[in-house]
Amino acid sequence: MNRPLRRIAVFCGALTLALLVRATWVQFAQSDTLANHPNNHRVQIETFAQPRGNIIVGGAPITASVATPGSDLKYKRVYKDGPMYAPVTGYLSQAQGATFLEGVHGDVLSGKDSRLLAGPLDTLTGVKPRGGDVITTIDPKAQKAAYKGLTDLNAKGAVVALDPRTGRILAMASTPSYDPSVFAGISRKEGEVFKKLDQDKAKPLSNRAMREIYPPGSTFKILTAAAALEHGTVTDINAPSGAPAPYPLPQSTTKIGNVVPNSQCDKVSMKTGLQWSCNNVFLDAALKTGKDKMRETAEKFGFNKEQFTPVRTAASGYPEKLDKPQTALTGMGQGSLTSTPLQMAMVTAGLANDGKVMKPYMVEELRGPDLSPLAKTRPEVLNQAVSEATAKKVQEMMEFTVTDGSGSKVKIDGVTVGGKPGTAQHGADVRDERPYAWFVSYAKQSDGTSPVAVAVLVDPEDMDISRDAIAGGRLGAPIAKAVMQAVLKK
Repeated sequence: MNRPLRRIAVFCGALTLALLVRATWVQFAQSDTLANHPNNHRVQIETFAQPRGNIIVGGAPITASVATPGSDLKYKRVYKDGPMYAPVTGYLSQAQGATFLEGVHGDVLSGKDSRLLAGPLDTLTGVKPRGGDVITTIDPKAQKAAYKGLTDLNAKGAVVALDPRTGRILAMASTPSYDPSVFAGISRKEGEVFKKLDQDKAKPLSNRAMREIYPPGSTFKILTAAAALEHGTVTDINAPSGAPAPYPLPQSTTKIGNVVPNSQCDKVSMKTGLQWSCNNVFLDAALKTGKDKMRETAEKFGFNKEQFTPVRTAASGYPEKLDKPQTALTGMGQGSLTSTPLQMAMVTAGLANDGKVMKPYMVEELRGPDLSPLAKTRPEVLNQAVSEATAKKVQEMMEFTVTDGSGSKVKIDGVTVGGKPGTAQHGADVRDERPYAWFVSYAKQSDGTSPVAVAVLVDPEDMDISRDAIAGGRLGAPIAKAVMQAVLKK
């Protein structure tokens, strides 16, 4: 063989070897990456090749899979009462992917979870694993009451209801909402619907209950009270506080007044201060407790950490670096303090549960297509945030606020209810922005335990209502009451 032919042969051999090496690399090292690449259409075909398992509420499915004739994506998702349950289910779209429970438990619902994989005989015969179901903790009556309360107001907002004893999420509503069914397919029309929703300034795709943060306003005063009592800043809830009204912020010429006449709040006790939501009492309590002890207590209730329900939440924030005026302002739920509605429901539930905060969760069980259990959530203590004695004192004040104070609209005949309204200023110029209206509450059974705690947030930005009419006790309390009654009747 002459030299040129030998060189060509060596070159072709090298190319063949490189091809074999590359093929081996792709086949074994990159197979999983390529198989699951979002641009691999075969992945989409496989994902939508068969009916999916369902998300269950109150024993009934709120999802289904329907055939899509004429498409290589054989099935698409549809939802029952889609807008009401969207903050729980999220969406599964042939074009847009999956969110919330549809995404977190996608492997179970699609049948790809290792616990659902077919046996050797099924593999040989080509039988594909069927999807399992996700059993939620949601109470359908409570969810309906929460969603109806917000939509009747035509308001942006959110409602979260928890079982304080276990952490089970009984309701999670967010408005404005959306119907996941309307963009579940891959058509151009459905793509345009999603684009319109995504660009809507009202943010209907956002879960306000757990993914958006807001100043909690006066609802945070229950945590301020808990921190002050736990750390000995306040020892007697009936003793005069000595806090003047209006209250002079330290290192400032600013004085903070109250909604009720200042004479009604001047130097009053913490119990009276919560009854009429006296800012001066809680500014003073936070300032004297100090930012470090305030933050420590807030973190025991869940602040400064994401929660996993199993859907990931935004972290509520109690800042680390605060000066004295800023520390005082956190006492009334203002300044740089932020919270999700879920977090304020956790605070309320923890106090109602004698200081014990349970980890919130919305999935009761994962179940196979043959109804066999794959996994079951067991209640888990997040923290003993404050002592039982402290929690009992805060309960006493919250219950007095309902029977004799600013939380009266949440009263339920024959039931012990604790509550606290709140109005939160926000924006660069609080004089121009319409405040948020909050309400938090719990209800007790005859044995003293609480089966439900609720946090309601109403954003009245687009409501036809005067600024003077925006108050948590007026807008949020009726919703909280309806949700609690739905749970209590069950």
